[in-house]
Amino acid sequence: MEFAQEHTGSYYAATVNEVTDYPRLKEDIRVDVCVVGGGFTGISTALALAERSYQVCVLEANRIGWGASGRNGGQMIGGLSGQARLVKKNPQHADMIWEMGWRGHDIIRDRVKRYDIDCDLKHGYVDVALKPRHLREFEAENERLARHNYPYEHRILSREETCDALGTEHYIGALLNMGNGHLHPLNLCIGEAKAAESLGAVLYEQTAALKIDHGDAVRITTAEGSVTADFVLLAGNAYQWLDRKLRSRFLPVRSYIVATEPLSDELLDTINPHDYAVCDPNFLLEYYRLSADKRLLFGNRFRYFGEDRDIIAANHRPKLERTYPQLKGIKIDYGWGGTIAVTLNRVAQLGRIAPNVLYSNAYSGHGVNVTHLAGEIIADAIGGTLERFDVMSSIPAAPIPGVNLLGNTLVNLGVLWYGMQDRL
Repeated sequence: MEFAQEHTGSYYAATVNEVTDYPRLKEDIRVDVCVVGGGFTGISTALALAERSYQVCVLEANRIGWGASGRNGGQMIGGLSGQARLVKKNPQHADMIWEMGWRGHDIIRDRVKRYDIDCDLKHGYVDVALKPRHLREFEAENERLARHNYPYEHRILSREETCDALGTEHYIGALLNMGNGHLHPLNLCIGEAKAAESLGAVLYEQTAALKIDHGDAVRITTAEGSVTADFVLLAGNAYQWLDRKLRSRFLPVRSYIVATEPLSDELLDTINPHDYAVCDPNFLLEYYRLSADKRLLFGNRFRYFGEDRDIIAANHRPKLERTYPQLKGIKIDYGWGGTIAVTLNRVAQLGRIAPNVLYSNAYSGHGVNVTHLAGEIIADAIGGTLERFDVMSSIPAAPIPGVNLLGNTLVNLGVLWYGMQDRL
């Protein structure tokens, strides 16, 4: 496959525990379930199915974790995108929806322990407030956590406490949540793939799914072979092209991250000394954390669709230095981007395009957590247990006219619009 690509030039790819080298599919095979896409959604589902003794294969067009799953901020953040809408639509399942918002964390923690996955998992996360309305939102969330007997430490931080906790005066307060956290996403994804393989799952890389033929058994055609399966999961998220109707329901939004050189011990005394993951609540949000080797990983969205490290670094540097003036002039070793799927209603999308062809995508920035929940829900649905699947599929996203042709233009307009909203 001449169009298959290796990993982007990210910090994660440079520090991966194991470089995968799964074969291309070069024959016609028959399985119970074919998963199209080797990111968190596909791998999490494949592992959940393999644990239940299904015969499952994964088709990845590039490398395992090549897309957003191996490029993201590594922030393990609870909650479902569009959670309030789901509760309004399904009030009788409000408690279940709340529990689903945190279930992905439990799955990740369990798998890291069970399969001995080295992915730098660490707990501690701070939502930071830039405006009084942000603090009001955080106070309401803190009350919800208390009302649901959330088992991890959580509390509102004053301006002074926030400054002490993060080593910056940029924020007016924060919400600390010790149940959230951060990790090395590519190492987690590959670790889960190896776990699935150990249980009998078969994985193929550089094997794009080119065509789908529906029927009692579904046939997926690739360049050099095919898979016939009882069930198929489309799990390509923003990089999925097999079904264009699915692509018409979300905006392909780019987010970019830089990684500084490793920080000195003197700097680490003043920059995020508790090693929290940090995120603000804006649409054009800024998010950051320390890597295991103590680089600052700093992310942001802006109107750009390329991969030039210098352009990404030039955009991020003033924002990074505004938050941490003590890093002025710091060397930036890596800069990369990836695409996430964002629906207009912000509700994660699970559903079917045929009775035996399911999809899961468009997590709108909550992918690390929700992909793992989705994998379990899809495995349940294939096994005939549909309660959570029916709730998650109850609010389909409306098609966005022209998005397949004008996606970047529409995203740019959205960046301008939400940027203005962020400033209000």
